[in-house]
Amino acid sequence: MHKGQVTIKDIAKELGISPSTVSKALKGHPDISLSTKKAVKELVEKWNYKPDPIALSLQSGQSKTIGVIVPEIIHYFFSTVIGGIGDLAYDSGYQVMFCQSNESYEREVNAVETLLSNRVDGILVSITKMTEKFDHLKKIQKAGIPLVFFDRICNEIESDRVVVDDEEGAYKAVKHLISMGCRNIVHLSGPPNLMIGKGRKEGYIRALKENNYPVLDSNIIRCDTAEEARLIIPGFLSGKDVPDGFFAVNDLTAAETMKIVKQYGFNVPKDIAIVGYTSGQIASLTDPPLSSVDQHGYIIGREAIKLLIDRLEKDYNAPFQTKIIKTELVINGSSLRS
Repeated sequence: MHKGQVTIKDIAKELGISPSTVSKALKGHPDISLSTKKAVKELVEKWNYKPDPIALSLQSGQSKTIGVIVPEIIHYFFSTVIGGIGDLAYDSGYQVMFCQSNESYEREVNAVETLLSNRVDGILVSITKMTEKFDHLKKIQKAGIPLVFFDRICNEIESDRVVVDDEEGAYKAVKHLISMGCRNIVHLSGPPNLMIGKGRKEGYIRALKENNYPVLDSNIIRCDTAEEARLIIPGFLSGKDVPDGFFAVNDLTAAETMKIVKQYGFNVPKDIAIVGYTSGQIASLTDPPLSSVDQHGYIIGREAIKLLIDRLEKDYNAPFQTKIIKTELVINGSSLRS
């Protein structure tokens, strides 16, 4: 029994053949006899030989590793995206290195450096709320490494991207609130520098205008965390013109808004209807269950890594593609009025 890390040279020495013959036998080369292939296979199994991944990457020029940078791994949406990425990566023979920026521009920059130093074959990125400079992302392409943006994209860089039709998703959500009799709908909006925030705001405005409702600046307010909701929502509930509907940029903000609305003695949805955006686990845990726009995160993840693998394995110089994922409004008790 051979002790220690087994190499091709060890197998060759044991069988009295050259290392190149062992290598060809392992690859099923037609020049190698069946008896030699059989002998190599039996010894490989006996000694539990595993190819050196570093040596393989040097030979092929690929590490078979893909880097992924997400703002929050614990966020339901991003966890479903990660699931889609991981499943297709595994099926395609790739490993994945995940980095969490934690909504920090500096951590995002460091994550890029980490992935580049680990010689990944390609990188998938969803940028942070704080990212307004993009030199670190441009550096990826300058290094000749394919870059794919998903969900939160950078318009300053030409690349493959997978985006959600956020404008249409928000439009459907607000149109639903209007159909339920809401006349004074507040939009709890996202960061103005992110395309997702802009798209959801535009969908809100389109639904109001289509129904000849006024678009009030006072009814559009930046509020995309539970902490911000605790500071902002009481102001809306304490005035004379209390909203009868809230459309939140994400489910966490919507759920916290529902909690505060109920604390102030209002009934959901009879007095105030609420719709969120993500349709994740939070939506099923609120009372009543939260109506929300499903982004189909798993599909986003699979489409993003598919674009990257296609560029790596099929045509590196193919034109950049943008995949648009349609949303689905999931109506639950928080907005459904009888």
